[in-house]
Amino acid sequence: MLDREQIIQIVVAVTAVFAMLGTMYVIGTTYGGDTGTLSSDGAELLVGAIVGFIFLLTAAGLVLAYVMNEPGEGLEDDDVDAQSTA
Repeated sequence: MLDREQIIQIVVAVTAVFAMLGTMYVIGTTYGGDTGTLSSDGAELLVGAIVGFIFLLTAAGLVLAYVMNEPGEGLEDDDVDAQSTA
């Protein structure tokens, strides 16, 4: 059985992928030619969409890491121990 955290991560990832596929579809239908080729404006938008998708997933991963971090899991700042021994 999946726990709540895994379900949240799956939903966020699937939503981001569907958003990317929808964006690619809209760009393809709007800027695609009759022969199935993409115009130069469409190609630039597609590259921008891919870069935006990378940033979106990076931001979502960081937000999930901080929101789902529970104290005591070892993900908090360990520099306090290092500073107290110096």
